[in-house]
Amino acid sequence: MRSEQSYVAGLYTRLDGERAQVKGRYSAALRGNGGSPMEREFEVRALAKEVKRLDVADNGLCFGRLDTLAGERTYIGRIGLFDEANEFETLLLDWRAPAARAFYVATAATPEDMRRRRQFHTRGRQLVDFTDEVLGRPDGGEGGDAALLAAVNAPRGAGMRDIVATIQAEQDEIIRLDHPGVLVIEGGPGTGKTVVALHRVAYLLYTQREQMERHGVLVVGPNPAFLNHIGRVLPSLGETNVVFMTAGDFVPGLRATADDTPEAARLKGSLRILDVLAAAVADRQRVPEEPVHIELADVTVRIDAATADWAREEARTSGLPHNAAREVFIEVLTWALTERAITRIGQGWLTRADREAWENLRTDLREELADHDGFTAALDELWPILTPETLLTQLYSSPERLRAAGADPALFRVDGDAWTVSDVPLLDELVDLLGRDKPVDRTAERERRAEAAYAAAVLDNMVGREDMMDDEDHLFATDLLYAEDLADRFLERDTRELAERAAADRDWTYRHVVVDEAQELSEMDWRVLMRRCPGKSFTVVGDLAQRRSVAGATSWSTMMEPYVPGRWVYRSLTVNYRTPAEIMSVAAAVLAEFAPEVQPPESVRACGVQPWSREVGADELATAIEEFVREEAGREGTSVVIGPPDVPGTVPASETKGLEFDAVLVVEPERILADGPRGAAELYVALTRATQRLGVLHQGALPRALTGLAGIGSPVRAVR
Repeated sequence: MRSEQSYVAGLYTRLDGERAQVKGRYSAALRGNGGSPMEREFEVRALAKEVKRLDVADNGLCFGRLDTLAGERTYIGRIGLFDEANEFETLLLDWRAPAARAFYVATAATPEDMRRRRQFHTRGRQLVDFTDEVLGRPDGGEGGDAALLAAVNAPRGAGMRDIVATIQAEQDEIIRLDHPGVLVIEGGPGTGKTVVALHRVAYLLYTQREQMERHGVLVVGPNPAFLNHIGRVLPSLGETNVVFMTAGDFVPGLRATADDTPEAARLKGSLRILDVLAAAVADRQRVPEEPVHIELADVTVRIDAATADWAREEARTSGLPHNAAREVFIEVLTWALTERAITRIGQGWLTRADREAWENLRTDLREELADHDGFTAALDELWPILTPETLLTQLYSSPERLRAAGADPALFRVDGDAWTVSDVPLLDELVDLLGRDKPVDRTAERERRAEAAYAAAVLDNMVGREDMMDDEDHLFATDLLYAEDLADRFLERDTRELAERAAADRDWTYRHVVVDEAQELSEMDWRVLMRRCPGKSFTVVGDLAQRRSVAGATSWSTMMEPYVPGRWVYRSLTVNYRTPAEIMSVAAAVLAEFAPEVQPPESVRACGVQPWSREVGADELATAIEEFVREEAGREGTSVVIGPPDVPGTVPASETKGLEFDAVLVVEPERILADGPRGAAELYVALTRATQRLGVLHQGALPRALTGLAGIGSPVRAVR
């Protein structure tokens, strides 16, 4: 024990020394130590990342040791450390390194050439105990589950913890799986699918850092509470180039504040909505019902239906998005109106041979049309510049426009801009259908280039005056950015962190995407995500039995095959590390009612506390909830009260997806279950959030699946 404590203490000494060296170089880089400004900025960013990597290693730096049959020892930890004098001597092996794999997968039956696995138990920087597991000797006894059971039995804190010290063989195989496409991981409650997906990201960033780091990783979760819950896992593993989003965040700057009806959500989630969007855009490309007269200085011209229809067809067949195709529409109309005007104005005095006069007249007419308010108003009516928000707002709030686009009347709403999560992929799709507002884009580009040119001229002037300065005021060239450098900074440099830049850029593409609770995503959601990751590298985790969205997945092949045919693989997790057997038996009974074909995960432990139920009257419900909250406040760990949205003091089950609590109180399960198949999935989610204690309060009869609960207080009545 003492020798191991000494070794761990030595690792921390090495960590502190390396950290001091890196922080010293970081401070020097901030002060400026030669090189170009861009080189210094690159160095500062790289060193800042290294400082973070070393800082996160403080907690649980070393968590185990492997002994080979040949007597060699390898210590496994959160990061890799090397001897200061000999950089080829490994003091601590990073858990993601190939050589560390045996720490997670070696068993008595398949020892992987290992003799012993030693798992450390630490408190802060102190090693307080360790557990040995002898490998390759079935009669030697095993204690390898001690670390795992200690972790799953520990009280829950404010967020999810990493599992680098307790990764199981089933999980490790998935984390290290070498598959370049889409990996679908399905697992019931408590199987660790979320944390496995996050550790897979850390593993990929370790093994493919150069390819992945420039574009970053996107993690998509079901709600902000879930993202907050998992947000510390990757930083604790030293990875920060990660963007966390919900499906409602796919369009930067937009916030969904309303809810769709199930039918509207189903319609918007289907790929058939693409035809509606295309038709809605086409409906805004119009021809006049009556000719539009444009009075110019010397002649009046008119836009008739035939001319506008010709211009519209030319614009549509250009292949450009709507806003860009408007320029084609304008060009054709301008040409047609100009030619007609020239013919009328020049009749009797202008011959075809007088080319210069013709061209001058043509130029004058084009300029007059371009500045004509009536012509501009006609263009805005026939081919308006549209934003995704404008088009959808006007579509939803107009029965006439919905009919014209062939849309279901269920999409109508009075407040067209009351955005829902289901609107987000439609708005994203419309960015491509409509394109950017090109005139605005060109103006912004001109302004940026003007700023850069101005800055370059000012700096050139400063540099040119160097020879005119005396020694005291002399400016050294190394202290200056030259004109080209400054211009580049104005035009190209962005000093924000990668995650911040990516989250704000709708066109950003990621090297890898993690999707959690993936069974809730619609076909349209997947279309957005596939657009965000051209390489189609995904880790997808979910549980079809927990699906509550009417637009969500009913099978993984339905969602994956259209995008990655033959490039996706399926893996399942079957062991429940979170939910004790006593609670899982209750949840399994609910699962058998609505999804009898699904096998519930097997719990690895029992907690010794039986779930309970209690029948209360309407006037007793609030008091019973308060009693539970008060009692749990005096315990270590976390708790939650889950119930229908209209019951004070409760949260809906949908807001607890992916979360875990030491104690859970489920209120009025009969009302949760009454919401059809979605309600059954909600109740299943609610029952499987607890790691230690589960209670149920009900006013009406208990659902049949819950009749096995132990009753407290008044007799439990059950539906037969």
